[in-house]
Amino acid sequence: MRRLDAPPGRAVPRMWEKDSAAHYAEIDSAVRDAGLDAPVLALDLSALEHNVADLLARAGGVPIRLASKSLRVRRIIDDVVARDGFAGVLAFDVAEARWLATESGISDVLLGYPTVRRAALADLLADPLALTRVTLLVDDIAQLDIVDSVVSPNLRPTVRVAIDLDASLRLFGGRVHLGVRRSPVHDSTAALTLARAIVARPGFALVGVMSYEAQVAGVADDVDGRFLMNRTTRAMQRISMLELRRRRGAIVTSLREIADIEIVNAGGTGSLEETSRDDSVTDIAAGSGLFGGHLFDGYRRFQPAPALTFGLDVTRRPAPGIVTCAGGGWIASGPPAADRLPRPVWPEGLSYITTEAAGEVQTPLTGAAASNLVPGDRVWFRHTKSGEVCERARTVALIGRDANGHARVDDLVPTYRGEGRCYL
Repeated sequence: MRRLDAPPGRAVPRMWEKDSAAHYAEIDSAVRDAGLDAPVLALDLSALEHNVADLLARAGGVPIRLASKSLRVRRIIDDVVARDGFAGVLAFDVAEARWLATESGISDVLLGYPTVRRAALADLLADPLALTRVTLLVDDIAQLDIVDSVVSPNLRPTVRVAIDLDASLRLFGGRVHLGVRRSPVHDSTAALTLARAIVARPGFALVGVMSYEAQVAGVADDVDGRFLMNRTTRAMQRISMLELRRRRGAIVTSLREIADIEIVNAGGTGSLEETSRDDSVTDIAAGSGLFGGHLFDGYRRFQPAPALTFGLDVTRRPAPGIVTCAGGGWIASGPPAADRLPRPVWPEGLSYITTEAAGEVQTPLTGAAASNLVPGDRVWFRHTKSGEVCERARTVALIGRDANGHARVDDLVPTYRGEGRCYL
């Protein structure tokens, strides 16, 4: 498969920084020249390559496990995971994991969440090749019971499993919980109890540990106008990583006394530098940083290029200084707030009407730029979380450069949705 590197030419490095308006204008022109209707997703290959290099530099030599939920474009997953510095995939659904392991031939697929989907498990358990490549995630014996209820251990190959270790910071005897509510397995006692149960159980092999320090990877620490909160966040993150490195290291050491632990996965795009300092970690999960949603604009440590954007058509002008776009309600998961909304970025000077915001089938926008827009024009947005936006489109336009450095559509590649795949 041909790498997705931007083709040679005179493309200006970091055009998105040097002249943001010109960057998006070029993408708009390239998409129009290709005759593509909106809604349309566009992936700038030069920005993607910048983000790949940035992730690798920040990981400091620790392999990166590609988080598929943050991409959901198999062509991109296949291309990036094959590169030096990347090792395997962190999948979000068991059927997706089997698909990537067999259709894409990815030999190391770690499921990032426990599953109880019996039909999908039955397909996996009936696939000997996939079983050698896919590792299930567990944090409770009940999840093993479900696997056994689908196919008894004497009628199937051994199932690879990893323990989901809770990476949150707990203070004051657990009365303060900083991080996400994931696994009940937090300390050495809980981890070893579960590990011994897995090792003693026919039909399963304990091969890994996974942990996600969301309070570091997923929390911005350089938000405009929040000086004191930013300092507090950084202090919390330093304390959290110090505690986690000690706790995770001790747990992994103990687990290796009773099982052959191949995988110790941790972290995310927002914590690469800190997670790479943990000697117990074998690979770090990352994916969001490749497409560069605006979720990361408030991080001090890094800021990815806005590689993925989407365009919507202006369909009408309901009042002076207001235009309406078709669609737009592409809301990201997480606590409902303004930072979950797509951000209009071109033409510059557009914002939501507070009483309507991003709508299911139409989105009104206001601002100085609205006066110059007419039906048929296009507005470009950045999404908060790029994987979720890919669920809204069947294809992504790959934006390369010609010999003169001008943007053009090099290819159209399907998203998961475009391949007829819908997970969760």
